[in-house]
Amino acid sequence: MIIDMGTRDEVRVLVLAGGLSYERDVSLRSGRRVLDALRSTGLTAEMHDADVSLLPALQADPPDAVVIALHGATGEDGSLRGVLDLCGVPYVGADARAARLAWDKPSAKSMLREAGLPTPDWVALPHDRFSELGAVAVLDRIVERLGLPLMVKPAQGGSGLGAAVVRDAADLPAAMVGCFAYDSTALVEQYVTGTNVTVSIVDTGNGPETLPIVEIVPRDGVYDYAARYTAGLTTWHVPARLSPEVAQRVSETALTAYKALGLRDLSRIDVIVTDDGEPHVLGCNVSPGLTETSLLPLAVQAAGADLGTVLSALVARAVARREI
Repeated sequence: MIIDMGTRDEVRVLVLAGGLSYERDVSLRSGRRVLDALRSTGLTAEMHDADVSLLPALQADPPDAVVIALHGATGEDGSLRGVLDLCGVPYVGADARAARLAWDKPSAKSMLREAGLPTPDWVALPHDRFSELGAVAVLDRIVERLGLPLMVKPAQGGSGLGAAVVRDAADLPAAMVGCFAYDSTALVEQYVTGTNVTVSIVDTGNGPETLPIVEIVPRDGVYDYAARYTAGLTTWHVPARLSPEVAQRVSETALTAYKALGLRDLSRIDVIVTDDGEPHVLGCNVSPGLTETSLLPLAVQAAGADLGTVLSALVARAVARREI
């Protein structure tokens, strides 16, 4: 992995973490790790919450670049990135348009399909339509159309919050209720069995590169919030236990998804690999977790790189965009 550090003299970085989403605690953990990693390379970095004091702080003393360690809507739906654009403050990661597209899972899946990439069949169901059309009739039709098992998850959201695997039609109503607690629209898709992997992609100045594939083996079979952030509930294999041919196919698929969605700097593409070696894209994350149990740092380490060095190079790219 070749890292172009670019210019970094006297660069001051602001790490945004916290926010008001359900993923606030995870974001704060990511932010602290990013802060330590950047400081380890000699950069001046500080952390700030995404609250009412942010804009005055940006106006009074604008940083050279921002690293977004916010998860959930604030960090991933493009809105904050649009505000940073208005303020003329460069940031690491996808621009506002790409983030907005990637954040909405049904829209992202449509784009992936247009790019010729396989992704599980799905239906997006707003809560209002669910009620108006009759819950029982709608759910019966979903099962008839998509079959079982099913994966139910918020159309907009992350960290496995509100997600559930439904193997029995009788459990589908409860899964929908749990999902609607986190979002007004549920994404119901076919549950594809296989090997759960994720591909981190970074572009430090030499074009986007895929990092070693991480295989995810949750103890209870479902990679939900607890499995993601509780030590001992998930085992990871880096690199993933795939044949060289399948691993190459997965990396190429992830890179195609990254480009199709117009992503930038860093992202994580989640994929399920069927028993016959076919990758199906599940989704992408424009603000990957950077905690002690997160997957992008595992991939960086497996690539023989240092997280702080990678982040520093991404900061340099962000600064350079402002100077163009």
